[in-house]
Amino acid sequence: QVVLEESGGGVVQAGGSLRLSCRASGGTLSTYYAAWWRQTPGNERSFVAAISGSGKSIYYHDSVKGRFTISRDNDLQVLYLQMNDLKPEDTAVYMCGRAGDPWYDYGNQPSIYNFASWGQGTQVTVSS
Repeated sequence: QVVLEESGGGVVQAGGSLRLSCRASGGTLSTYYAAWWRQTPGNERSFVAAISGSGKSIYYHDSVKGRFTISRDNDLQVLYLQMNDLKPEDTAVYMCGRAGDPWYDYGNQPSIYNFASWGQGTQVTVSS
Protein backbone atom coordinates (compact mmCIF):
# COMPACT_ATOMS: atom_id res chain seq x y z
CA GLN A 1 0.00 0.00 0.00
CA VAL A 2 1.59 3.24 -1.13
CA VAL A 3 1.87 6.03 1.43
CA LEU A 4 2.00 9.64 0.25
CA GLU A 5 3.50 12.37 2.39
CA GLU A 6 3.40 16.05 1.53
CA SER A 7 5.82 18.71 2.71
CA GLY A 8 6.74 22.29 1.93
CA GLY A 9 3.70 24.15 3.13
CA GLY A 10 3.92 27.27 5.24
CA VAL A 11 3.00 30.92 5.62
CA VAL A 12 3.97 33.34 2.87
CA GLN A 13 3.04 36.86 1.86
CA ALA A 14 1.06 37.54 -1.26
CA GLY A 15 3.32 37.43 -4.29
CA GLY A 16 5.62 34.91 -2.66
CA SER A 17 6.49 31.35 -3.63
CA LEU A 18 6.41 27.88 -2.12
CA ARG A 19 7.39 24.46 -3.43
CA LEU A 20 5.38 21.48 -2.28
CA SER A 21 6.66 17.92 -2.42
CA CYS A 22 4.77 14.64 -2.25
CA ARG A 23 6.92 11.61 -1.56
CA ALA A 24 5.71 8.06 -2.10
CA SER A 25 6.81 5.12 0.01
CA GLY A 26 5.72 1.51 0.25
CA GLY A 27 4.70 1.58 -3.39
CA THR A 28 5.37 3.34 -6.64
CA LEU A 29 4.30 6.76 -7.88
CA SER A 30 5.79 6.33 -11.33
CA THR A 31 3.44 5.22 -14.15
CA TYR A 32 0.47 6.64 -12.24
CA TYR A 33 -1.46 9.80 -13.03
CA ALA A 34 -0.98 12.07 -10.02
CA ALA A 35 -2.46 15.36 -8.95
CA TRP A 36 -2.54 18.13 -6.42
CA TRP A 37 -5.83 19.13 -4.85
CA ARG A 38 -6.68 21.72 -2.21
CA GLN A 39 -9.36 22.12 0.37
CA THR A 40 -10.58 24.92 2.64
CA PRO A 41 -12.77 24.46 5.71
CA GLY A 42 -16.36 23.69 4.84
CA ASN A 43 -15.62 23.18 1.16
CA GLU A 44 -15.06 20.18 -1.05
CA ARG A 45 -11.66 19.21 -2.34
CA SER A 46 -10.86 21.09 -5.56
CA PHE A 47 -8.52 20.18 -8.39
CA VAL A 48 -5.32 22.19 -8.80
CA ALA A 49 -3.00 20.40 -11.22
CA ALA A 50 -2.27 16.93 -12.59
CA ILE A 51 0.43 15.11 -14.50
CA SER A 52 0.35 11.88 -16.45
CA GLY A 53 2.40 8.87 -15.43
CA SER A 54 5.06 9.63 -18.03
CA GLY A 55 5.06 13.33 -17.24
CA LYS A 56 4.28 14.21 -20.85
CA SER A 57 0.77 15.54 -20.20
CA ILE A 58 0.10 18.27 -17.68
CA TYR A 59 -3.16 19.89 -16.66
CA TYR A 60 -4.02 22.93 -14.55
CA HIS A 61 -7.11 24.52 -13.13
CA ASP A 62 -7.63 27.91 -14.75
CA SER A 63 -7.12 29.70 -11.43
CA VAL A 64 -3.47 28.60 -11.20
CA LYS A 65 -2.36 28.58 -14.84
CA GLY A 66 0.77 30.63 -15.33
CA ARG A 67 1.53 30.65 -11.60
CA PHE A 68 1.83 26.99 -10.57
CA THR A 69 3.98 24.27 -12.12
CA ILE A 70 3.50 20.56 -11.48
CA SER A 71 6.35 18.13 -12.10
CA ARG A 72 7.50 14.70 -11.05
CA ASP A 73 10.67 12.72 -10.53
CA ASN A 74 9.81 9.08 -11.12
CA ASP A 75 13.25 7.91 -10.04
CA LEU A 76 12.86 9.57 -6.65
CA GLN A 77 9.10 8.83 -6.46
CA VAL A 78 8.31 12.48 -5.79
CA LEU A 79 5.61 14.81 -7.10
CA TYR A 80 6.18 18.57 -6.92
CA LEU A 81 4.11 21.72 -7.09
CA GLN A 82 5.97 24.99 -7.57
CA MET A 83 3.68 27.84 -6.60
CA ASN A 84 4.61 31.38 -7.60
CA ASP A 85 2.79 34.71 -7.25
CA LEU A 86 0.69 33.29 -4.46
CA LYS A 87 -2.59 34.99 -3.61
CA PRO A 88 -4.64 34.95 -0.39
CA GLU A 89 -7.27 32.86 -2.19
CA ASP A 90 -4.65 30.12 -2.60
CA THR A 91 -4.79 29.54 1.16
CA ALA A 92 -5.81 25.91 1.72
CA VAL A 93 -4.65 22.47 2.73
CA TYR A 94 -2.89 21.00 -0.28
CA MET A 95 -2.86 17.25 -0.78
CA CYS A 96 -1.51 14.93 -3.41
CA GLY A 97 -3.30 11.97 -4.87
CA ARG A 98 -2.28 8.94 -6.91
CA ALA A 99 -4.71 7.45 -9.38
CA GLY A 100 -5.99 3.95 -8.85
CA ASP A 101 -4.90 2.51 -12.18
CA PRO A 102 -1.42 2.77 -13.72
CA TRP A 103 -0.97 4.64 -16.99
CA TYR A 104 -4.58 5.83 -17.25
CA ASP A 105 -4.79 9.58 -17.92
CA TYR A 106 -7.78 11.35 -16.40
CA GLY A 107 -7.16 14.62 -18.20
CA ASN A 108 -7.95 18.05 -16.78
CA GLN A 109 -11.18 17.21 -14.96
CA PRO A 110 -10.45 14.23 -12.74
CA SER A 111 -12.82 13.10 -10.04
CA ILE A 112 -11.67 12.47 -6.49
CA TYR A 113 -12.99 8.95 -7.06
CA ASN A 114 -10.25 8.37 -9.67
CA PHE A 115 -7.68 8.44 -6.85
CA ALA A 116 -6.92 5.47 -4.63
CA SER A 117 -4.23 7.04 -2.46
CA TRP A 118 -4.05 10.41 -0.74
CA GLY A 119 -1.58 12.20 1.46
CA GLN A 120 -2.56 13.89 4.72
CA GLY A 121 -2.05 17.36 3.31
CA THR A 122 0.11 20.38 4.03
CA GLN A 123 -1.20 23.81 4.99
CA VAL A 124 -0.48 26.78 2.77
CA THR A 125 -1.38 30.20 4.14
CA VAL A 126 -0.99 33.35 2.05
CA SER A 127 -1.26 36.64 3.88
CA SER A 128 -2.29 39.86 2.17
